[in-house]
Amino acid sequence: MQTGFSALTLGRAEVTLPARPEPLSVRPNETAVIVVDMQNAYVSKGGYCDLAGFDISGSDAAIAQTARLLEAARAAGVLVVYFQNGWDPDYVEAGGPGSPNWHKSNALKTMRARPELQGTLLAKGSWDYAIVDQLAPRPGDILVPKTRYSGFFNTNVDSILRARGIRNLVFTGVATNVCVESALRDAFHLEYFGVVVEDATHQLGPDFIQKAALYNIEKFFGWVTSAAEFCGAISQVAPE
Repeated sequence: MQTGFSALTLGRAEVTLPARPEPLSVRPNETAVIVVDMQNAYVSKGGYCDLAGFDISGSDAAIAQTARLLEAARAAGVLVVYFQNGWDPDYVEAGGPGSPNWHKSNALKTMRARPELQGTLLAKGSWDYAIVDQLAPRPGDILVPKTRYSGFFNTNVDSILRARGIRNLVFTGVATNVCVESALRDAFHLEYFGVVVEDATHQLGPDFIQKAALYNIEKFFGWVTSAAEFCGAISQVAPE
């Protein structure tokens, strides 16, 4: 039996997406690209990750590949959804000492260590919080704010996707091993088929972290493809 994305609407155009561990049958009208946290905080010089000492040198390549992928997706009529991570300027949404997020968020820890940065990292309305200019959302795209790693936690994204008959999610963004993987895991448990575009994502840390995250996804939670493979497959279908 061939493995493939679930088909909610029969008779629609379908293409085969090369992926690991096996190719998938894709119907564009049932597929969404999820752009995870492509914000100045994570990928720009002077953003939170840069200030916190994370290596962001691979972010330019991930941005370029994501931009390429989004052009192909929009041309084929594929829904584009952005996750945008951060909190209110007073950080009430981040949680206090009673929240694991307060202890584990590197942005919050950085501001506690460097009080002069308080109110500047991942605060809604700030430059740090904004989506990078190269990937600015366009009319028809959907923007989903989130306050934790996974974009499925305490948001309406599941309802947004199901209302449109979406069952197949193609993930790009930052960080492969944190927000991308946690969102894909949650999606898996909600019966979505998740695919990570390996060269359109970026990890926080050494290269082995990226490899470990992709291995875990490929073996247990989803599939892995490349921007070229996605663009080549999806460009075979004209938007309906």
